[in-house]
Amino acid sequence: MNDTPGWASPGSAPSDGQEPGSTPRPAEPADQPQQPGQVPQDPGVKWSKEQPPPAQWSAPTGPGRSTPPPPPGPGWGAPPPGGPGGHGGGPGGPGGHSGWGGNWGGGWGGPPPAAKPGVIPLRPLGVGEILDGAVSTMRTYWRTVLGISLTVAVLTEVVVVLLQGLVLDHAGTDALDDPSATLGELADAMGNALVNSGVVFLITLVGTVAATALLTTVTSRAVLGRSVTTREAWHDARPQTLKLFGLICLLLLITAVIVTVGALPGFLVTLAAGGEAGIALTVLGLICAGVLTLWLMIRLSLASPTLMLEKQGIMKAMSRSARLVRGSWWRVFGIQLLATIIANVVASIIVIPFTFLAAAVGGGGVSGFLDSAGGDIGWTFLIISGIGSVIGSMITFPITAGVTVLLYVDQRIRREALDLELARAAGVQGPGATPGS
Repeated sequence: MNDTPGWASPGSAPSDGQEPGSTPRPAEPADQPQQPGQVPQDPGVKWSKEQPPPAQWSAPTGPGRSTPPPPPGPGWGAPPPGGPGGHGGGPGGPGGHSGWGGNWGGGWGGPPPAAKPGVIPLRPLGVGEILDGAVSTMRTYWRTVLGISLTVAVLTEVVVVLLQGLVLDHAGTDALDDPSATLGELADAMGNALVNSGVVFLITLVGTVAATALLTTVTSRAVLGRSVTTREAWHDARPQTLKLFGLICLLLLITAVIVTVGALPGFLVTLAAGGEAGIALTVLGLICAGVLTLWLMIRLSLASPTLMLEKQGIMKAMSRSARLVRGSWWRVFGIQLLATIIANVVASIIVIPFTFLAAAVGGGGVSGFLDSAGGDIGWTFLIISGIGSVIGSMITFPITAGVTVLLYVDQRIRREALDLELARAAGVQGPGATPGS
C-alpha cells in the first residue's frame, strides 16, 4: 500500500503471525522431519494451501461480525481500507489509528476556531467583525460607554452652539442664494461658508478624537471580556490627557499648514491679477491639499489608541501609527469610511427630526427655515438642534471610537501577533489561542 498523504499508515501485522480472532496453536518443532509428499511450509506463514480465486473472497459473517464497507472508489478523500481505524481493524484494533483515521472523510474541519474571550475573536479580523465588535462593546458596557459619550458630546455641542450664536457669521452666506450676486460676493460667501463648516468640523473632530481616547480603555478591556467603570477609564486616560491634546493640536496644525500651502498660490494670483484664474487655482490647490490631508490623516489615524494603550509620546505614537497602517492604507481608509457612513446615517435619523422641530418652534415654520437656510439662526433653533446633535453623538462616538481601537488591535495582530499576548492576558489556554498571521 502506498503511504501517501490522505491515507492512514498501514498497521503492523498481528503478533506471532496470528490472524485476529484465530485460536493459537503450538509451534511445530524446528527439527521435525519432513514427510514424503508434504509441501514445504515456511514456519511463519499460516495460510492454507488451497486459496479461493481472486476477487471472490469475502469476510465471514456471523454474530459479533459486521459486514465490511464496500471498497473505496478512486479519490483523495476516500477512507482507508478496514474503516477509519486503519489497516486490518476498527478503532483501537490492530494497526488502527482511531484518533487520526477517524477524522478522514468528513470529520476533518480545519484548524480549531480562535478563542473569543470578549467582543472579538483573537485572530485577524474582517470588516464585519470590527463593526460588530464596536457595536457589541456599546451594547455590553452601555453605562460606561454612554456616560463617556454623553459627557464629550455635551461639551462639544456647547462650544459649537456658542460659536454659531456669537461668533460665526451666517448672514455672510446669503449671496450663495442670490442669482444677481457678483463674483466677489460669491467668493466672500463661499469663504464664510467654508469657515463656518470648517470650525464646526474641527470642533467635532476634537470631540471624536477625545471620545476615542477615553473609550480606548473600555474597548481594550472589552476585547478581554472585562468590564471597566467610567472612573477606571478616566484613571487610565488621565496620565495621557495632555499628550492627547498635544497630539490633537499637532494634527490640526499639520492640516492647517497643508491647506494654507495649497491655497496660497491661488490667493497670490487673485491678489495680483484677480479674475477667474486665481479662483480656479485656489480651488485646485484646496483639492490637492484635501487629498494630501486625507492620506496623512489615515496614516496617523491609529496614533490616538497607540498613545493611550502603549503610553507613548506624541511623535512615537505618530510613527507607530504610520508603521501599522503601512501597506494597509486602503483597507484602513475603507473601514473608517464605512464606519463613518453608518454612524452618520444612524445619527441623521435622530438629528433630522430635531432640526425640523427646532425650525417649527423657532419661528417661521419648516417652510421658513427652508427658504431662509443660511441666514440668521436664532438661539431656540440652535439649542433644540443641539440637543438632537448630542443624542446623535452618543451613538456616533462609540462606533467610530470602537472601530478605530479595534483597527489598531487588528493591525497589531496581523503584524506583531498581539493575539498571543491578549490570549495570555485573558487567561485563554489551548488550541483556541491561535497566533495571528
